[in-house]
Amino acid sequence: MPTTPAIVTQLAARRLPRWVLLLLGLAYVLPGLLGREPWRHDELAAFGAMLDLSQHPGHLGQPQVLGQAAALAGWLPYGLGGWLVRALPGLPAELAARLPVGAMLVATLVCTWYAMYHLARVPGAQPVSFAFGGEARPVDYARAMADAALLALVASLGLAQLAHETTPSPAQLCFSAVLLYAAARLVSPHARWLSLSVAVWWLGMLGLSWSGAPGLALALGLVWLLGAPLTGTAGLQGWRGRGLWLACALGTAGAAASGVWLDGWSPSPMPGLRAWTDTDSWRSLGRLLVWFTWPAGLLALWTVWRWRRRWREAHLLLPLWWVLAALGSVFWLGGRDADRALLPALPALACLAALALPTLSRTVTALIDWFALVFFTGGALIVWVIYLAMMTGTPAKPAANVAKLVPGFEPAFAWGQFLPALLATVAWLGVLAWRIGRHRPALWKSLVLSASGSTLCWLLLMTLWLPLLNFGLGQAPISRRIAAVTPPGACVLVHGLDAAQITGLQHHGGLPLRRWQPSSPDATDCPRLVLHPAAYRHLPPDALQAWSLMASVPRLRENRDHLMVFERRP
Repeated sequence: MPTTPAIVTQLAARRLPRWVLLLLGLAYVLPGLLGREPWRHDELAAFGAMLDLSQHPGHLGQPQVLGQAAALAGWLPYGLGGWLVRALPGLPAELAARLPVGAMLVATLVCTWYAMYHLARVPGAQPVSFAFGGEARPVDYARAMADAALLALVASLGLAQLAHETTPSPAQLCFSAVLLYAAARLVSPHARWLSLSVAVWWLGMLGLSWSGAPGLALALGLVWLLGAPLTGTAGLQGWRGRGLWLACALGTAGAAASGVWLDGWSPSPMPGLRAWTDTDSWRSLGRLLVWFTWPAGLLALWTVWRWRRRWREAHLLLPLWWVLAALGSVFWLGGRDADRALLPALPALACLAALALPTLSRTVTALIDWFALVFFTGGALIVWVIYLAMMTGTPAKPAANVAKLVPGFEPAFAWGQFLPALLATVAWLGVLAWRIGRHRPALWKSLVLSASGSTLCWLLLMTLWLPLLNFGLGQAPISRRIAAVTPPGACVLVHGLDAAQITGLQHHGGLPLRRWQPSSPDATDCPRLVLHPAAYRHLPPDALQAWSLMASVPRLRENRDHLMVFERRP
């Protein structure tokens, strides 16, 4: 058996204080859940389906927005959000719909920690034993590696926004991490109650399938079922091991069957294969892989290289399978929503990144620290400068740019946004001072700045810039302008609008909407009609005889997106 590349002393295997992990988790999870309105496109469309389910629970089998099916598949996240909107009428609808998102993000962080803990207990993952002792004890080593995996996940640049959305993406991320945890327990020689591992496997399989990713669930299940026996894991040997394998196979088959039954899913030959004949598609994918997975992706590549002589070990193969399955889904879809397809791979990438830390030299860890220091400090400085420009008008150029890009936005000072941002910035300065100082070595030290800096910038964006982002990325401005020219209590006909625009008019504008059919234009007596310009160009000449153009309402700027508002002629 080749020698392990991990060289770790007992001193370096100390664990991160639990209160630090708790504060970091809260500072990462809560911003983006509180006070943020659903933004455009997929998130607002998914929120619209949840609002529909809160009023029509019978639509659970096929979530809808004003009578049409939601674009994103997966009934489970829609059902949870809609049920909580209905069950908690005292909370704002967007907050109630995000409660499952917050719980799933917490579950993702917890499952990633425990998955890495069990993977680090695999015999092939243990560090080198020293001739005179002093190497890391297995349990302490596993805890330190789990802390590092959690930091690597939080540091990943692509996690923050998608993991806080009211879409199926957080659910797919969560159940991918649940599956990874279950698989890690099954291959760990020290895991107890293996029947619990099977139950968690079933939970992850069914949850992933019901969240709109039955193909990914089937791929993960098959690759684990076919590859796990090759690792030689003791827990999967003998009659008991075969029974566990069979139980997991039944869970995989059940997830695939439920995907076919509930979502009408069926495997199809790579629908997006033609997209990869274009060179630009490969460039776009390369850029996405670099920034979306940073820094975990780069560390994962180093792990695969340094641990290549032990490639059949479960601690390396298991997370690598998860990453390859997610990449396969990207190719399968032809690059459409590539960031969402890559999101379930982040917990596995974080585990691979943690395995790189025992093999890094001090020069490399110093480079990681300096990059994180410069990048995140610069990002935080930009957020603060533009915030001060919005509040005071100084510096003048950033203030003018904001006014130009987001016309109509009126900034207002709020202590609830300023104080958390100030405390987080002070904490960041404290982390910098701690990291620059001389302290005992620790496996996870080189990821502290990356995880803290990512959390800082996310928190600053979700506090100081939150009103600006809500105004600029949502449908509230245009929806309220259209509501202002509509008689109180009157219904509004819509045609050619997507699900996000419809949800904006319903939620932000408070308008009762009905779909307009050009074939029967006078079927209702609503006094207003809202058309998308693209739909207007394809109408028959006599479709608007009873209507006159009242206004062309821009979403933000005059030269960008518009909606056409018509009034019924007397």
